[in-house]
Amino acid sequence: MKFNQLEKMEYAEKQPRKIEKSKNAQVIGLSEGRVPPQAVDMEEAVIGGLLIDRNAINEVIEILEPQAFYKEAHADIFEAIKELFADSQPIDIFTVADYLKKNGKLKQVGGEYYLVHLSQRVASSAHIEFHARVIVEKFILRELIRVSGEIITDSFKDETDVLNLLDQAEQNLYEIANGTLKKNYDTSADLVRQAIKEIEEMSKKEGLSGVPSGFAAVDKITGGWQKSDMIIIAARPGMGKTALTLSMARNMAIDYNIPVAFFSLEMSSVQLIKRLISSETGLSSEKLRKGNLSDSEWQQLVTKVKKLEQAPLFIDDTPAISVFDLRAKCRRLASQYQIGVIVVDYLQLMTAGGSKGAGNREQEISMISRSLKGIAKELNVPVIALSQVNRSVEGRGNASKRPQLSDLRESGAIEQDADIVSFIYRPEYYGLVDWEDGSPCEGQAELVIAKHRNGSLEDVRLRFQGSLAKFSDLDFSPDEMTIPSKLNEGTNEFDDNDFTSGGGLPYGDNPDF
Repeated sequence: MKFNQLEKMEYAEKQPRKIEKSKNAQVIGLSEGRVPPQAVDMEEAVIGGLLIDRNAINEVIEILEPQAFYKEAHADIFEAIKELFADSQPIDIFTVADYLKKNGKLKQVGGEYYLVHLSQRVASSAHIEFHARVIVEKFILRELIRVSGEIITDSFKDETDVLNLLDQAEQNLYEIANGTLKKNYDTSADLVRQAIKEIEEMSKKEGLSGVPSGFAAVDKITGGWQKSDMIIIAARPGMGKTALTLSMARNMAIDYNIPVAFFSLEMSSVQLIKRLISSETGLSSEKLRKGNLSDSEWQQLVTKVKKLEQAPLFIDDTPAISVFDLRAKCRRLASQYQIGVIVVDYLQLMTAGGSKGAGNREQEISMISRSLKGIAKELNVPVIALSQVNRSVEGRGNASKRPQLSDLRESGAIEQDADIVSFIYRPEYYGLVDWEDGSPCEGQAELVIAKHRNGSLEDVRLRFQGSLAKFSDLDFSPDEMTIPSKLNEGTNEFDDNDFTSGGGLPYGDNPDF
């Protein structure tokens, strides 16, 4: 058959083309591709060791989680081993196979044959802890790759807020570094076991389950400042907000050796330390300010300040700090020093930060309040935030000047977000000489616990030494240090309209304390 030129071209186009390899082209095999970091052989050795040694689980239970395994079958098997251990059941190939079978996972992990194979992979559980740590290292590398990929993807998006992205990236890296990777949920069984463990620990501490404030009556009511709680301490200028929190910080850091992060937006770090030195040595702040000390007082200063020097207290005096910067600093402090409590003095001096506007001041304060609660939950530590109270307290005439929830300044969200809201009240400040019950109030203050999400409402009386800017317990028994709160009467519900932004001092004012 003869073809003309056009027919030859059409015929050639219909034929499959043979791709010729360039002389310079390299053949790339699968071995040249990228595989996520993993150590399947170590995983087999660890699970094999767990199946043949009943005590091996004790060496890895605090190190490994099911998601750390690269092979899904190994993750399911380890989950079964973990559940058997939690129920105090024996761990071997029969019990593990039975557990997997009941949960419909035996076939997908490879059946009984694969369990037998794993048990024959090792002769003993020697070095199982080392193998487990290698598995965790590979898991961390995989997580870093995942997080880095998400950061790269989000960085290319035009609508991405750079500060929010930076904050999220730092949060993800913090969670990886601290082994607190977010879970989708907690099972009821896990939560019950955790709750029972905490109750047992609390029974050993005589009811003190949280961070002690150092004030016996306060700790009796709260059980200590609880993890993940946000505690608001509010008062008018001059009542002693900073003095109270400094006294608590001193008690926590010196008496209980609990690392404290203190963010002072108003006073410098040196000023705060001078106050603590005054409180610790018993030398008045006026004497320390002027340096007018006798030889014996100098000796007293040098001797008593040693405890303060060694205290795990970290003070940051960055003015107008943003929520973004505060969160970043708290994460670093938690990572490096395992801080047990965070203090912010005070909330209204903070800024929302971020490139997007936060709206009016009330909305900004609401955002700051929610963020502080978020920091408390993320780091699992109590956050104590000081707050201003509206000036309306001063205009009550002869009525009681004791603050109440509706006096919280600028936002009702503060009261909503807080787990505890307390006020400082010193009748002596208003020229009064007696409490309502007729007892003398000289040198005394009252901590009014107006909201307590997980406990009772009571008013706690404390001793206040103005020359030392120091709060301490009264000299009588703990049972006499609390009185029923006036705010217990009636309902605790509130109306958002009760919270106004007017009537208070500008948040840049400088309170005496």
